[in-house]
Amino acid sequence: MTTQTIIGILLLVGGVALFAFGFQASQGAGEQVYEAFTGRFTDKTTWYLIGGAAAALCGLLFLTIWRGSHA
Repeated sequence: MTTQTIIGILLLVGGVALFAFGFQASQGAGEQVYEAFTGRFTDKTTWYLIGGAAAALCGLLFLTIWRGSHA
């Protein structure tokens, strides 16, 4: 297993976990009240969602595109 594969797996798993945590947080009562008044989620929840999606995407790229071209 190459270093790129390990990094890809870690990024993918970590990204999915962060995104799931952010999604779970967005469904909480306090977050729903905040969104009802402001029309958006709190900054913390937004960063969890964005960071998780970005990390998962980078992990997928490591496992597919970059792995295939450098194997």
